Amino acid sequence: MAGLELHYDRFLVDQLVRPIANLYRVTPLAAGEAPAGPPVAYVRQKRLAIKEDIRFYADEGETQELFRIAARSVLDIGGSRYDVLAGGERIGYLWHKLRESLVRTTWHVGGPNEEEVAIARERSLFGAVARRVVDFVPDIGGWIPIPYNFEFLADGRVVGGMDRKFKLRDQYVLDLSGDSDRTIDRRVAIALAIALDALQNR
Repeated sequence: MAGLELHYDRFLVDQLVRPIANLYRVTPLAAGEAPAGPPVAYVRQKRLAIKEDIRFYADEGETQELFRIAARSVLDIGGSRYDVLAGGERIGYLWHKLRESLVRTTWHVGGPNEEEVAIARERSLFGAVARRVVDFVPDIGGWIPIPYNFEFLADGRVVGGMDRKFKLRDQYVLDLSGDSDRTIDRRVAIALAIALDALQNR
């Protein structure tokens, strides 16, 4: 996992369609969308779980766990909080604040000691409002292509983002090229990318 921390800033996140679980594959990117190497993580989210527990593995056979997302509680009135754990040690946290996300989805990203290191929010306020409007259109709302893109801010400046690609299955490009100081642990950033797709009703 050290290589993932040290060498890569851009990743392609693919959702793999399976009947009993949400599966994702994370591949590092070089220039454009060319892979920089083989996948660095395979992700499994059980469907209909009472308490979220999403596992990240180094191999497709899921024999070597890298880290995981674990919900702090079944119900959190102020929003959903998740710890990112590696080997039982917390390396960061994710907090989806409901009040801040009523109009524009916002997540707070923290380090291992509860310190906040970044905020992830929908890049376009207009797009965020438009998505909420089409969600109320019966039957066809989910088929209307509205961008679902995020910007990541650290100390008030944009250091990265995540952009959705319009494909049959969910696919995103996670780009942390602006985070030259490595403010965001790349494992926590990848966990956030999965959370933005899997842990909220879009």
